[in-house]
Amino acid sequence: MSTSPQTDSSRTTLEIQSQPACWRRALDLVGPNSAALPRPGERVAVLGCGTSWFMAQAYASLRESAGLGETDAFAASEFPGARRYDRLVAITRSGTTTEVLRALAHARGTTPTTALTADPATPVMAAADEVVLLDFADEESVVQTRFATTALALLRGHLETQGPLPAGVRTVAEAARDAERALAAELPAAILAAEQWTFLGAGWTNGLAQEAGLKMREAAGAWTEAYPAMEYRHGPISITGPNRVAWMFGSLPEGLAADIAAVGGVLVAQSGSQPQTERGAEALDPMADLIRAQRLAVALAYAADRDPDRPLNLTRSVVLDPVAG
Repeated sequence: MSTSPQTDSSRTTLEIQSQPACWRRALDLVGPNSAALPRPGERVAVLGCGTSWFMAQAYASLRESAGLGETDAFAASEFPGARRYDRLVAITRSGTTTEVLRALAHARGTTPTTALTADPATPVMAAADEVVLLDFADEESVVQTRFATTALALLRGHLETQGPLPAGVRTVAEAARDAERALAAELPAAILAAEQWTFLGAGWTNGLAQEAGLKMREAAGAWTEAYPAMEYRHGPISITGPNRVAWMFGSLPEGLAADIAAVGGVLVAQSGSQPQTERGAEALDPMADLIRAQRLAVALAYAADRDPDRPLNLTRSVVLDPVAG
């Protein structure tokens, strides 16, 4: 089984490889689209489905921790329409997802809405008040990789224009450089050979941990779980043991490495868990580290004789039969 991006020509792999360039293009769109994106002090709801929901979680945590305003993330199907927000942001690659379109329709005329999408020929173009088009990040594969991270890169880049980033958070330009290293490095043998993977996050990286677990399940049918790092100790650590991985996105909480070692688990954590001035040279931005999990999912899919471009039981978009509500 090869893990080298140069030897795998699947659409998913090619789309994974394109992420650094996509993130840089997203930065160029921040200025022209700033009026459509949340302003400091606004109370904002961000929603999506599946991968887009996890990107919404990451952005919501980053924005609020930067002191730019209360920000909530919701699965589109669970959006509490009775709550009042200053702006609703929807992330939808296809622009056709039923739950997203329903939430936008509910907010019409009462709450300003913005959609981030990849396809200009879809209903979301008319359903949202403002649209940020990321068509260059659209994908042929069913499994989302570059659109999701590019949407997050755009939103992160917009935060950079509004004030200081939370301590230890890198710029998108730095993350893009890290992404190139994440693409070039060999995946460790221990994580390729494992039988189970638990992904952990804290703050804005919780959404990335959830997304890593989803990619592994979608592409490879792998046994994965995801939790907040501190919550992991309260039961989920019982699943960890020899030949099982605990993978931390971002800063590793004090004492957690020892806890994982005590149960015989394989710890995957970046050395750059310290403040920005103390980071080791090998550290990766957590969004770049997600690329390694994407690559792992593809490698495991091939090992299981699965097609990472066309995962079982999934379609590009979930479009429900018309129902009331």
